[in-house]
Amino acid sequence: MKKLLLISCLFTLLLTCKNTPDTVEKSTATETTVNDFAIVIHGGAGTILKKNMSDEKEAQYKAKLEEAIKVGYDILKQGGSSLDAVEKTINVLEDSPLFNAGKGAVFTNEETIELDASIMDGKSLNAGASAGTKTVKNPINLARKIMEVSPHVMMAGHGAETYAKEQGLELVNQDYFKTENRLNSLKRVKEREANKEKTIAFYDDTIKDSKFGTVGCVALDKSGNLAAGTSTGGMTNKRFGRVGDVPIIGAGTYANNATCAVSGTGWGEFFIRATVAHDISALMEYKGLSLQEAANEVIQKKVPNLGGNGGIIAVDKNGDMVMDFNTAGMYRASMNDKGELYIGIYKE
Repeated sequence: MKKLLLISCLFTLLLTCKNTPDTVEKSTATETTVNDFAIVIHGGAGTILKKNMSDEKEAQYKAKLEEAIKVGYDILKQGGSSLDAVEKTINVLEDSPLFNAGKGAVFTNEETIELDASIMDGKSLNAGASAGTKTVKNPINLARKIMEVSPHVMMAGHGAETYAKEQGLELVNQDYFKTENRLNSLKRVKEREANKEKTIAFYDDTIKDSKFGTVGCVALDKSGNLAAGTSTGGMTNKRFGRVGDVPIIGAGTYANNATCAVSGTGWGEFFIRATVAHDISALMEYKGLSLQEAANEVIQKKVPNLGGNGGIIAVDKNGDMVMDFNTAGMYRASMNDKGELYIGIYKE
C-alpha cells in the first residue's frame, strides 16, 4: 500500500513539473514584445481634407514626415536613446515651414510668434518644458536643457530665453519664424472676427487650412526606455500670453516606462482639462487597458464629451504603436524595428 502511494505521489510530481513551463508561458503572454524599438510622429491634427490638398503639397508633407522619422529611426536602430531620437526628429519638423512649430509657426493676435515645447523621460519621469518663447530656434532643445540641467520643469517667456542663451542654444530674430501662409491665415481669422461670423474666430474649422498644428514624437529604444516630446506655435490669433497643453506635462506630453509615451495635438484647453496624455497612461496602469483601448477611451469619448477635439500618437513599453484622432485628419508616421514605414494624413 505504501509502495503504491509513493508511486502515485511521484507520478503527480512529474505531471506538475511537466506543466510548469506551459503555465509560465501563459502567464507572460500578455507581455509579448511587439517591437524591440519603435518611433511615431505627428505634425498636427484638424481639418485636413483631401479636397483641399494639392498633390504637390501632399507630397511635400509626406516627404518631410519621412525625412523626420528616419532621423529618429536611425538613432534607435544604432542603439541610441529614445530621448535623442525624439529631440532630433522634432528638430526636423521645427525647421520646416510646413508645420506649426518653430519656423512656420502661427501668428498671435499681435502678429508675433510665441512657441511652446516639452519633453519627458519615461525612465526617470524627469521632464522639461518652455512656454511663450520668441527667439529660441528649436524650443524642444530648450525643453531638454531645462529637464537635464536645471532643477525646474517649466520656464516661460523672457526667463526661458535668458536660460536658453546661458545654455548656448541658438537664438534667432522673429522674422526667421514668419511665413506668408501663416500671416494670411491670421488675416482671414481677423476678418471673420471683425464680421462677427464666429464668437471665437481662431477655432473656425471652416477656414480651408485650419488645423491644430503641433509636432510631436514618441519613441521606445532598445534599452526599453520610452520618451515623448511635443513642440508648437499654439493657436492662430491667440492673445494674453495664452499657453496650451503642449508644455503642460500630463496634458500634451507624458512618458512612463511602466506604460507608454504620448504626444498630443488638438484643442489645448480641453487637453489640459482632460489631462489627456497622463490619462491614457493611467488607464493602462490602474485599469489594465491596452494602449489602443486607453487611447480610444480618451480621444474618442472623454475629449469629445467635453467639447474638444484632436489626436495623439503613442507607443507602449512593448513597442505597440497607436495613432488616434477624432478630427478629419492628422499628419502622422510610424516605423517599427523591421524598418516598415507608414505615413498617413487623412482619416482612413
